[in-house]
Amino acid sequence: MNTKIAIPLAQGKLSVHFGHCEQFAVITIEDNKITREEVLNPPEHFPGSYPNFLAKHDVKEVIAGGIGAKAVDIFRANGITVHTGAQPKSLHELVEDFIQETLVTGENDCHGSSNC
Repeated sequence: MNTKIAIPLAQGKLSVHFGHCEQFAVITIEDNKITREEVLNPPEHFPGSYPNFLAKHDVKEVIAGGIGAKAVDIFRANGITVHTGAQPKSLHELVEDFIQETLVTGENDCHGSSNC
């Protein structure tokens, strides 16, 4: 597997609300191994700012807990896959689950609220 994933973080774990994250971890995976880890500070938050920011960093997949529908639409328009309903685990647990194809996802915890 070769891809670049982004995970919104709060206190080093998955941020439950995408739009409230403190940072983004951007992980490059090549041949099922982490080859690069970056932690990026997000831009000012307004509708579309985070998805467009991550698209400019060539992210191909996003792991999120809750995320607003508008953000999901922008990601999809940029060819980015969004995995919603992930559990608030540590960054490395989520990445390992993703690589091993055991990432547990479920219902988007955001239900259309602008607070995600």
